[in-house]
Amino acid sequence: MHLLSLFDVNATQIKHMLTLAGYMKAHPASFQNSLKSKSIAMLFEKPSLRTRVSFEVGIHQLGAQPIYLDAQMVQPGQRESVEDIARNLACWTHGIVARVFKHETLHKLAAARIPVINALCDIHHPCQTLADLLTIQERYPIDMKVVDILYVGEGNNVCQSLMVGAAALDLKLTVICPPNYGPQASFLRELNKRYPQHRITLGHDLSTVSHADVVYTDTWLSMGDNRDYKATCEIFAPYQVNQALIKRLAATTVMHCLPAHRNDEITDEVMDGPISAVLQQAENRLYVQKAVFHHLFEEFSQV
Repeated sequence: MHLLSLFDVNATQIKHMLTLAGYMKAHPASFQNSLKSKSIAMLFEKPSLRTRVSFEVGIHQLGAQPIYLDAQMVQPGQRESVEDIARNLACWTHGIVARVFKHETLHKLAAARIPVINALCDIHHPCQTLADLLTIQERYPIDMKVVDILYVGEGNNVCQSLMVGAAALDLKLTVICPPNYGPQASFLRELNKRYPQHRITLGHDLSTVSHADVVYTDTWLSMGDNRDYKATCEIFAPYQVNQALIKRLAATTVMHCLPAHRNDEITDEVMDGPISAVLQQAENRLYVQKAVFHHLFEEFSQV
């Protein structure tokens, strides 16, 4: 059992992990021996703040030992094959958390036959979406299905994972991206195949959106993207999340997965304002990732 994307879990499993994460948040000492005497390899090809720290703290709080391995140390696919790295890690550790450039690397790591968790790749960011869903659930506890969610910006890995989570839980989501910067066509085909009745609307014109309870944005240039940033900002400028947009949409929550380019995709006024859930999202990474570990190891033990 792996979590390479949210396509790997169904609605019932997602709800279970969100419930478990909420319980762990309310009861910090719970499950402190879930991973007792285990070791978890953390293979990171990309730099990280929130992902690395939240995973390391979560692994420690579950009673396990995190072992951090960066790209220079391991050199996946260069010094040796990803599959060989995975098989060797399986000799000593009980799971792998991987933050990688390409999604295909995660499938190669799955050769280890121990749980593999996607901590970000070029297509998906499942743990971020679980934290986002927990945050929305906390802010709208009666029924998430009546919440209007708007994602505005690039149709990147964060956007695509959010779309899978929304489709799985039957949430209403509008995705507005500049032309040619939307979700990948291959991803959309997979999403529509798995969830043909989803309530997700795609568009390019932000002015067509008249209301949103939740407004979510992300950086306009993903890590590792070699596009010219100044030129990118000129294209994306009409998609900035600012106070005028929040007021027009009557939004009650603003979200950003961080890191943010302040006053580009989101203004200081909004990001630091009273309806910002940015730090709540960041904090919730800890609890959902602990829930993912508990869920995967529980499932893996039954295989």
